[in-house]
Amino acid sequence: MTDDLHARVASFLDRFAKERDLALPPLGADGVGRIQRGSAVITVQVMAAQGVLMVHARVAPAPAAGNEALLRKLLTASFTATGDAAFALHPETGEVYLRVLRTLYHLDYEEFEDLVHTVATVADHWDDLLAQA
Repeated sequence: MTDDLHARVASFLDRFAKERDLALPPLGADGVGRIQRGSAVITVQVMAAQGVLMVHARVAPAPAAGNEALLRKLLTASFTATGDAAFALHPETGEVYLRVLRTLYHLDYEEFEDLVHTVATVADHWDDLLAQA
């Protein structure tokens, strides 16, 4: 079953690249692929053991201690301004990511494409915005 999930996402990533005439490396054996869209690098990660696909992009370094205003801004934006995605802090580095999780079961290409588009668009906007802050 894990191989089927990996193969499905690999085919989605390949189709995504072909439809946009992009030269993307194929999904790796580790279930990770990357797409550059604007200033954002989108990571597509098959988490087969959990049965989910995570699409994410780093948008800012770890916030300085005591920067509650930035964290409030990100959490508030996550309520409606980020589509299906939400901001999160990387559990190991503390860096700010935009991420979305979806079940791998019944995931179709159109939803995959929408997830990548959402993360790419929102991350490209916010990484620039946060760099200026």
